[in-house]
Amino acid sequence: VKFRISNLNIFHVFLSCERHSFSVSVPHRVYECPEGANVTMTCLQSGAKAHSEDKLWNTWLFTARSQEHCHKGAHPRGSSHSNRTLGVEYRGKGNKSFSIFLQNIKHRDQGKYCCLLLEYNKQKVEQGARDFIYLNVVPSMGHTRNGSLKCSEWSHSPSDDSVAEGLAIAACVAFILCLPLILMLVYRQRQTVERHRRDEAQAHENPVFLGDSPQPKPRTVSQIMRQSSETGRHLLSDPGTPLSPNIQGELFFPAQESRV
Repeated sequence: VKFRISNLNIFHVFLSCERHSFSVSVPHRVYECPEGANVTMTCLQSGAKAHSEDKLWNTWLFTARSQEHCHKGAHPRGSSHSNRTLGVEYRGKGNKSFSIFLQNIKHRDQGKYCCLLLEYNKQKVEQGARDFIYLNVVPSMGHTRNGSLKCSEWSHSPSDDSVAEGLAIAACVAFILCLPLILMLVYRQRQTVERHRRDEAQAHENPVFLGDSPQPKPRTVSQIMRQSSETGRHLLSDPGTPLSPNIQGELFFPAQESRV
């Protein structure tokens, strides 16, 4: 019995199936090829089947938009099987690795390629796994033959995605936790600026506001001695003092204690 992808709701299985005893990975996440080159993209199977009597089936899907999911029935170059006329070949059926070969790449081949692996038993899907590869097509340099055009493969570790996702999640959580503190610091900074502005405005209205209390000026030694000598007395030159002597008669000089 020919097993067809149209008889299965593959995406429903991927979303609902929680038990996976095997998985699919890719040795290279990105392929960059010049136009006119040939490329072979490979997916690797790991793990074992849930039931030894089950069979495995794999296929490839394609979408020209790298941000979209691969859609059911959208196969590379519109062919779900090998087609030499279209320059597409499916390889490695039933093996631990399976590939798709594209001949004479054009810019329209650029996009996202999804490899699917299904375990089925009597037309019933038991479990499935998938992964994806990006193909980037660049203009070829000069006139070269197809055999001399080479593709670049960018190696990929399956743990890279999980590490990057973990770091992104940790950064988001840290930002959310620090957000209240950041807002509080901003609020305090604004309060400080407004308080300084109010103080400056008050200082302009009342110049004494910012000034310190007047400090007594330091006195010289002569001033101190003069004050001590004049304690309890008044200078003769100070008019209207009760101790001033009568200007008629004798003159009194307190400092010299002598008469004229």
